[in-house]
Amino acid sequence: MTVQMRNDLSDIEAKVERGERLTMDDGLRLYQSTDLPRIGRMADLVRQRKNGNQVYFISNTHLNYTNVCYLDCKLCAFGLKPDHPHAYALSLEQLEEKFKGMVGKGFSELHIVGGVNPRLPFTYYEDMMRLAKRYLPTIHIQAFTAVEIDYIARVAKLDVEEAIVRLRDAGLGSILGGGAEIFDPEVRQIISGHKTTTERWFEIHRICHRLGMKSNASILYGHIEKPEHIIDHLIRLRELQDETEGFLAFFPFTFHPENTQLADEYQLHNHETTGIYDFKMLAIARLMLDNFPHIRAFWMMIGLKMAQLSLYYGVDDLDGTVMEEQIVHAAGSTSSHMTPKESFIAMIREAGRIPVERDTLYRELRRFE
Repeated sequence: MTVQMRNDLSDIEAKVERGERLTMDDGLRLYQSTDLPRIGRMADLVRQRKNGNQVYFISNTHLNYTNVCYLDCKLCAFGLKPDHPHAYALSLEQLEEKFKGMVGKGFSELHIVGGVNPRLPFTYYEDMMRLAKRYLPTIHIQAFTAVEIDYIARVAKLDVEEAIVRLRDAGLGSILGGGAEIFDPEVRQIISGHKTTTERWFEIHRICHRLGMKSNASILYGHIEKPEHIIDHLIRLRELQDETEGFLAFFPFTFHPENTQLADEYQLHNHETTGIYDFKMLAIARLMLDNFPHIRAFWMMIGLKMAQLSLYYGVDDLDGTVMEEQIVHAAGSTSSHMTPKESFIAMIREAGRIPVERDTLYRELRRFE
């Protein structure tokens, strides 16, 4: 009887069909439901309304310029202290060689992210942007999370808006959606300590949007969070999107426990999300974030097969080719570092959808009918 009541989603389904906004209570009931196919059908309806049968992907590459990070977040396996034998910060000369090696590879986006490294001066970031643009003049540089922007500005003793404007003038096209983790302050304090606060994260994205720059948004799930933390997180994002309309896409990150303090302290080793939980996360995000244009499945987090199936759970974007990535793999991911364009096209076609290669701002570059 309890299961039957929990699975009675007819009133929520009616709301979705009418295009009405879902509430916190609706979101929690969706999480409590075991009727995943029905949740998927609702999310797929919203996806169809927003994007038809188009599924997007991008030809991009990642650059992790430093793994030095003084934040010491319990959720992270990537950041190291400066005196660690495997710590690094790429010099401008090394960055230049990286950019030279990207020439002619067909990338439309350069994704740059690293640790919070207080030893790097502000000019380092400006010079990085300028070097990238020298060798890749047409590429869109999507770089730095709000957390990085926050500390880059603090170390340089700059106002955040001034820092963003200077980086934009040097070549920055948009900022990343990472660093959101979980917005609930108690959970955030446990998993990421003194990382940029929720309020500061929102302030930095708000400033970017006001300056005409787009961004994305994310969540880290599959650790110690509860459904109410996830729904609260989504509603907060929805409220800022109502205000600025500056977010392009939302994507969830699954927590990879290996080599993290969080796994050690909370016995989360071998604690991975299930397929049902992953699909539910994506579908509910599509249903709750009614004002977000796109929901993205990060294939490197959940695997290519799961990413393909997510196209039936509200997803319309499979992310990008990704030639080099270290953050997810430092936490135990065994996925490939790269998926060729042809694989995206084949996966999307097999799902009965239309593959569309996009740029960072979701402008269509090529459609594969």
